Amino acid sequence: MTSHLAITMGDPAGVGPEIIVKACVRLQERLARGDLKLLVIGSNPALLEARRRLGAEIALAEVSEAESWPNLACLQAGPEGEPIIPGVLSADGGRFSYLAVEIGVRLALAGRIGGIVTAPLNKEALNKAGYKFAGHTDMLAALTRSKGSVMMLAHDNMRVSHVTTHVALKDVPARLTPERLRYVIERTDEALAALGLRRRRIAVAALNPHAGEGGLFGHEDDEVSAPTIEQAVADGFDVLGPVPGDTVFVKLRAGQYDAVIAMYHDQGHIPVKLLGFNVNPQTGEWEALSGVNITLGLPIVRTSVDHGTAFDIAGKGIANELSLIEAIEYAEKLAAVRGLAAKPAA
Repeated sequence: MTSHLAITMGDPAGVGPEIIVKACVRLQERLARGDLKLLVIGSNPALLEARRRLGAEIALAEVSEAESWPNLACLQAGPEGEPIIPGVLSADGGRFSYLAVEIGVRLALAGRIGGIVTAPLNKEALNKAGYKFAGHTDMLAALTRSKGSVMMLAHDNMRVSHVTTHVALKDVPARLTPERLRYVIERTDEALAALGLRRRRIAVAALNPHAGEGGLFGHEDDEVSAPTIEQAVADGFDVLGPVPGDTVFVKLRAGQYDAVIAMYHDQGHIPVKLLGFNVNPQTGEWEALSGVNITLGLPIVRTSVDHGTAFDIAGKGIANELSLIEAIEYAEKLAAVRGLAAKPAA
C-alpha cells in the first residue's frame, strides 16, 4: 500500500504554494490512481489562494492530523496570524516554515508517512520567528535528534555530497576531520545503494588547489583526506581521491564516478546548479531549475527543491515546479527502499 509523502510548504510568502499546486496538476493522473499520495502541510489559505490565482482544477481536501487522508490533502500547520502576502518577509512565514516541518517529522517518525519533501524556507524569516537554525538541514537534525547529517545535491548523474555546508570558508579546514569524512563516505554509499546503483564509485574532491601540490598549497588533503580514503578502501568502499576540484566534476559528468564528496558549499553547489539552471539565451533569465537536495543520515526520508523562496517572483504565477516534482520522485525511491528494509524477512 502506498504511503503518503508530506510536502512541507516552506515559507508561504515564497513560491512554495505555487509550485505545490503546479506539481499537483502535473501529477493528477498518478494521484487519481493512488500510486502517489500527497499531504501538503503549511498554510491552507496560502495554498488555496495559489490554486485560485492559477485557476487550477485540483481537489484539495482540508484534513486534520488524526484522521485518514485522501490521496491529495492539505493540513493546517498552525493558527493563521497576519495575512500572508506573497513576496513579503515576515515572522509568520518563518513560523509556518518551522511548524510544517515539525509536523512532517513527527508523522514520519510515527510511520504515518513515507517521508517529507520540503519547499523552500527563508532563513531570515525563520530566525525572525525565533527558530535559530541555518536552514532545513540543521532543523531536521535537531527534530530527529540525529548526531549528524549530510547534504547531497542530485541532478541527472551529478550526485554531490558535502562535508560542510553553511559555514564560513575560513572554518572549513578545521571541520574536515577523519571522522566527518568517513561519515560522509558511508552515508553517500548508502544513498547510492538506495537509489539502485550497482556500482557506487565515490570520488573525494580535494580541499586545496591541485590537492595541495605536495604541501605547497596546504596539508589537509595529504594529512586528513588521503589516509581516511585509504582506510575506507581497505574496509570495502569504492572510493578514491583526493581528486583536484577543477577536474573532479567533469569526470563525474562523464560517468567516471557515481558521486563526488565536496569539501564545502560552493565547491559542490556551483557545478550542480550550473547544469541544473535552464537559462533563456534571449533574455538572460533563468526559466527553470532542475535538481534535488537530499538529506542523508536522518532516520526519515527527506528531499527538497534545490532553490530558494524566490520572493521576487512569488505570486506571479511564473515559478517552475520541475525541481519539486523531481524531489517527490527521489523521495518515492528512497521511501520504497526504506520501507522494504523495515519489513521483516519472510
